Amino acid sequence: MDIASLIGTFLGVAAVMGGQVLEGGHVGQIVQGTAALIVFGGTLGAMLVAYPVQDIRKALTLIPLIYLKVDTDVRPLIEEIVGIATVARKEGVLAVEGQRASIKNKLFKRTMKFVIDGFDPNTVREIIDAEIDMTIEEEENAAKVFEGAGGFAPTIGIIGAVLGLIHVMSMLDDPSKIGEGIAVAFVATVYGVGLSNLILIPWGTKLKRKAQQRAMTKEVVKMGVIGIQDGLNPHFLQEKLEVYVEEHLRNQKKADV
Repeated sequence: MDIASLIGTFLGVAAVMGGQVLEGGHVGQIVQGTAALIVFGGTLGAMLVAYPVQDIRKALTLIPLIYLKVDTDVRPLIEEIVGIATVARKEGVLAVEGQRASIKNKLFKRTMKFVIDGFDPNTVREIIDAEIDMTIEEEENAAKVFEGAGGFAPTIGIIGAVLGLIHVMSMLDDPSKIGEGIAVAFVATVYGVGLSNLILIPWGTKLKRKAQQRAMTKEVVKMGVIGIQDGLNPHFLQEKLEVYVEEHLRNQKKADV
């Protein structure tokens, strides 16, 4: 699990609720069904107008990714690539066919089939580049959906507040209800601003970062496959791929040595 995302979401919501209580209010004062309907429903409607349904669907399916940890340790993948490179160097590329079934990384396993079948190195590079670009584009489009929704939500909240104030204006003949009515009206603004800055925009930002992290693994595969096709020395290929290992993991390896 991505502990930072979990703690961040909880802390943000808890801070708002706690601040309300510390100010002498109670949580029930900011729990308003009408305000929630206006903000959440209005924001969803704006999203449906602004973005294709497939982008919204993709964004919703990626919500779990926000709270799941992306494994950025590419060392096991590098070891796998170097192992295949060693076989290809000693016995030829065709000998790798017997090793393909044991390859864990799906992209590496699939693209090694292209190498075995004698695809041109530039063609293999283009295939992997296209997959990387498509993956990043899909996930960044999903991130833009959340960021866009984060822009709509505060404005929808203001609309809810204005509607509440219109209702308050109709009660001017009963001054005892005006204060309570104004308080309820501004709950919609709290919902809109809170939804935007505590949930939607942070979701979009985190998805963009994780898209880059996931693409890094594919970059390692690309460099490895091209290296195998070029017949690079496995040791040299390993040194080349370890550039993608995060600094703290490289330092850990040096400490172990």
